[in-house]
Amino acid sequence: MFTPIICSIGSFALFGCDNDRNTDAICKNNPEICEDLHRDSWCLYEKGNLIRQRYLLKTTPTPSGKMLYDQLRHLEVYSKCIELAAGVQHKVNVHRTNDRLRAYGYSVQNLEELQQATKGSTDPYLAYYHWARLNDSAALNVLLETEARGELQDPELLSKLAIYYLKTDARKAIWLYLDVLAKTDSEHIDPDWLLGLANAARSLNDLESVYLFSRANVLMTDQKVDEAQMQALLSQNKALVSSLDEEAKALARTIKSGDFGGSSFEKHFRAKWAPAAKTEPQPADVTPDVQ
Repeated sequence: MFTPIICSIGSFALFGCDNDRNTDAICKNNPEICEDLHRDSWCLYEKGNLIRQRYLLKTTPTPSGKMLYDQLRHLEVYSKCIELAAGVQHKVNVHRTNDRLRAYGYSVQNLEELQQATKGSTDPYLAYYHWARLNDSAALNVLLETEARGELQDPELLSKLAIYYLKTDARKAIWLYLDVLAKTDSEHIDPDWLLGLANAARSLNDLESVYLFSRANVLMTDQKVDEAQMQALLSQNKALVSSLDEEAKALARTIKSGDFGGSSFEKHFRAKWAPAAKTEPQPADVTPDVQ
């Protein structure tokens, strides 16, 4: 009978050393990592990521919350892919369909077990997962409290909290987006963060900033926009449009170069939207819409 590779946090047995990252070699030398997975060529990318992550967990005495979070995500992606593959019926090679069905069943079981094992964790990555994926309000409170203590540094998690605060506290959302831009290098910039800033500025009725952030997003993405609608934000003020267009170009260059942190732009925006007073995080009462 197959025993899932992940049973509980902290119970990752070591089965010797294997530094070969090739998945075939990993499976050959560590068969327990792969025996619950399907055998044919479907979902190769998803299966490969899962195998490598399992190997990393196996050879790490004390896995981090981030590693377990990555395992949860890889399990999710693999499970969804093999679920679809299991629906492809083989009239001749029936064993292939059965093999995928078997793998899908194990993937669901393993995912549920790891979700249960990580429930209640105070690690921010795992708290984010349980909030975003399982709508766990207690996990959201853990994330909010971690950020309030200044202990949340990962741009991905900060950007998700910024989305959350867009509904309740636009100034807080802006500060979180500024944190994200300041902490992210040029290779990992997401232009959608500028749209988040634009949405927050709209909530504060700052239409000039809505235009500025929207224009910078357009410059970074080459998206097509309705220019008349854009300029309507500024009541067709041509001089203001021209001035903000130049500012948006400079802002886009600064962000794309990874130099936003400590820039005059960051200092200006933080001074402009400085919070009136430090507030304690509110209890979670909003269903997540982040993925």
